[in-house]
Amino acid sequence: MSAPTHRPPIALAVFWIAAGVVGAVVAFLLYLEYIGQLTDQDPLISCQWGVLLTCGPNLLSAGGNILGFSNSLAGVALFFGPVYAGVSALAAPHGLRRWYWRTFGLFVFGAFALVHWFAYESVFLYGSLCPWCMTIWLVTIPLFWFTSGWMLCDGVWGRSAEGLGRGLFRWAPLITVLDYALIAVLAQVRLDVLGSF
Repeated sequence: MSAPTHRPPIALAVFWIAAGVVGAVVAFLLYLEYIGQLTDQDPLISCQWGVLLTCGPNLLSAGGNILGFSNSLAGVALFFGPVYAGVSALAAPHGLRRWYWRTFGLFVFGAFALVHWFAYESVFLYGSLCPWCMTIWLVTIPLFWFTSGWMLCDGVWGRSAEGLGRGLFRWAPLITVLDYALIAVLAQVRLDVLGSF
């Protein structure tokens, strides 16, 4: 008996590719901003848009350099993960093995957890919002909710959670918006973002 395989919907695979490309490009722009901060040179596209909307405090912080180098470098490399997963899904008409999707699921969960940790640090420690970082948050949050919904629904993590997965996948757009809203409300309450304009 062959091991079970799973194949995501084509639209989800295409979304993974698009999200990965956007994330990698924005991470690269963030890296250029980081280099600009270190060398006092203007980056390709600046993300210094005001006192609150700025990348500086985040980029040069310990949280912005977890592994001893800019997180943006890791982002450039790791955002090819969703691209690879999407291309693999489209190229394998009969699906891929469960271990492959579980590995990808853990990878996406790690990115989701880091994004929320970075959001917390931005709002509560650094007192600023990095536009490029927020773009990465905008990409990563739906990546997690839609991917998790599909994986649970399709039995990647076992058959017992299929009902939960169907509900999660169906409501992923609303859950994503609520996730965004939670971060936005916390930022507004803590930093008065709207009052800064």
